Amino acid sequence: MSEPKTASPTPGDMYKGWLFKWTNYIKGYQRRWFVLSNGLLSYYRTQAEMGHTCRGTINLATANITVEDTCNFIISNGGTQTYHLKASSEVERQRWITALELAKAKAVKMQAESDDSSDEAPVSSQGDKSEFQSILRTLTCKVEDLSTCHDLIGKHGAALQRSLSELESLKLPPESGDKIRQVNERATLFRITSNAMINACRDFLSLAQTHSKKWQKSLQYERDQRIRLEETLEQLAKQHNNLERAFRGATVLPASSPGSAGSSKGSGGGHGKGDLSDDDENEFFDAIEDAPEFITVPADPKYHKRTGSNVSGISSEMGLEDHLREEQQQQQQQQAANQESASKELIPRKKRRNRIPDKPNYSLNLWSIMKNCIGKELSKIPMPVNFNEPISMLQRLTEDLEYSELLDRAAKCESSLEQLCYVAAFTVSSYSTTVFRTGKPFNPLLGETFELDRLEESGYRSLCEQVSHHPPAAAHHAESKRGWTLRQEIAIASKFRGKYLSIMPLGSIHCLFANSGNHYTWKKVNTTVHNIIVGKLWIDQSGEIDIINNKTGDKCHLKFAPYSYFSRDVARKVTGVVTDSSGKAHFILSGTWDEKMDYSRVMQSTRGENGAEGRQKTVYQTLRAKDLWRRNPLPENAENMYYFSNLALSLNEEEEGVAPTDSRLRPDQRMMENGHWDEANSEKQRLEEKQRAVRRKRESEAVKPEEEGAHVDTYKALWFERKEDPVTGEVTNVYRGGYWEAKEKQDWSACPDVFSAS
Repeated sequence: MSEPKTASPTPGDMYKGWLFKWTNYIKGYQRRWFVLSNGLLSYYRTQAEMGHTCRGTINLATANITVEDTCNFIISNGGTQTYHLKASSEVERQRWITALELAKAKAVKMQAESDDSSDEAPVSSQGDKSEFQSILRTLTCKVEDLSTCHDLIGKHGAALQRSLSELESLKLPPESGDKIRQVNERATLFRITSNAMINACRDFLSLAQTHSKKWQKSLQYERDQRIRLEETLEQLAKQHNNLERAFRGATVLPASSPGSAGSSKGSGGGHGKGDLSDDDENEFFDAIEDAPEFITVPADPKYHKRTGSNVSGISSEMGLEDHLREEQQQQQQQQAANQESASKELIPRKKRRNRIPDKPNYSLNLWSIMKNCIGKELSKIPMPVNFNEPISMLQRLTEDLEYSELLDRAAKCESSLEQLCYVAAFTVSSYSTTVFRTGKPFNPLLGETFELDRLEESGYRSLCEQVSHHPPAAAHHAESKRGWTLRQEIAIASKFRGKYLSIMPLGSIHCLFANSGNHYTWKKVNTTVHNIIVGKLWIDQSGEIDIINNKTGDKCHLKFAPYSYFSRDVARKVTGVVTDSSGKAHFILSGTWDEKMDYSRVMQSTRGENGAEGRQKTVYQTLRAKDLWRRNPLPENAENMYYFSNLALSLNEEEEGVAPTDSRLRPDQRMMENGHWDEANSEKQRLEEKQRAVRRKRESEAVKPEEEGAHVDTYKALWFERKEDPVTGEVTNVYRGGYWEAKEKQDWSACPDVFSAS
């Protein structure tokens, strides 16, 4: 789109056009739309913003305009506002300078003609009168002082003239007489000027006294208008608040698009609205709440007496007998779980560490590092350990199992829909450890592994391996003797945008249950780290997840609401609905990704009226909500230990018998944990350079076979192999087996040399 041309400025006309404004050292000069009107210079990001969003305004009456070079100029009010501007050409700059100077002259003249000030602090009417009386008294005193001075000047002037007259009468040389007459004339002029000054001061005092009542009346009128406006706004705000409270008397929940519940495509779910744009100009503003699509209200107690009815368009979902039967089954499961936990306490467990050395307080020149990182992929930036936490990305991925008991409970469910609720709670729980964790995990080296054997304590064991370096990707496989298997391959796409860091996990997660044969798939939502340069770091999760049971077609649609300053909902809110293959809702989920999740059984549903966007709302009547998951409290002194959970504190604990590629044996990570950050930075650089050398050697060895037409894989994972997933259709790394057998034999001959100095 071509730039609009700006016409030559004329006095009193609005002048507008495109200029380049200096924003910061990250983005430099950015194109902005400027409007000059009524002595005010305002700017907008686009012309479309003129009706609603002004980015800044400066008053030219108090501003200084400085020309730097052919195209640059500066406008400053001497305070906090300074605009560094650049025109597209010298001619265009001169047009703006002319328009600004004319507007400034007019604004100064208007300000001089009016004593009203928009910046005057509001005071009471009585205060105004006192202020004016004080000013008038001061002026009167000053004029009286001037009158006294006038009298003195007149007295002494008359005496001076008499003395000069006496001198004239004396017989003096002609030259002296001329000098005396000249001095006498000057004294007379001085007395006339003094009289004129005194008369002007008296006129000013008289004028001030005449107009003081008019000023007071005008100011009082303006303040009355302001008070009435404030009262009106307050009433409107109260009315709006009452209407919102009346409307929000029920929980608002997101819905999947019509017909999506029944279509279970192979992929576990998309990011949808939660995706972050790759546009460098993208800025994060406070999110606007979506129009409500689902509403939940408590079920009518009388409804339990009706079964199979369809009264007033309401369809029954469940009878009282079924509900009581389910309650009895849940009580039996809870008793069995309590007995199992009691029996576990009798088994001696290995004592795990519950603390690590406190995080040292090292200063760092952030800007010297960040200025060369903008627009690059995070995995390709040589970041110092000051930004890290002493844990590998493989260990961070293993932290998804922090609440593995949710999958244990899911494995015992007879209902696939109830099982789906626990799987959804497990999905949400994996984000609970990130709420305070602003540190970046160590990027794993290619071939690096991490095992977590918790068969005795929790009934599962887990293995992760870094299977790709560019793009970085890790494969994870966990199996439990309590009837479930979890596998995933996650590739991290991350971009540093100057103000925030966006992290986009790619890949599907699979959860399989042996008894029922249910196979669930889903994807992760996006993570955003805010205030990278300035301010306190904070993390937000946003997006949508579809958890699909690929055997039955059941589906759970979860929505992670982005943080909004204007939202009245609780922060970090997660809502969801569990539907069967036909799209009928059975459970409603609600909670937050950092604290807890609840679920409520749907008793009946009603199709409501169309919403603001033409979509029909559904009102669900539900039973009382029950706990699905609650976050465990952080250990004592967690704020000085990188906000690690109890599981995270034990992940880097030294263990015997692990593979030589295990993250616990990584030297730079261990040095950082022990507080030796300078040594850790040096060791990290050595390991990364070693990895580059190994990659160059591997690529050079593959050149000749490729020239002969043979396909050569530059790297093959040791414990995982690439296969096409029959459910999602994705080519992914699946555990091939053999690790735990190699550990039992302590045969690590197949492991690559990842950490050694050779």
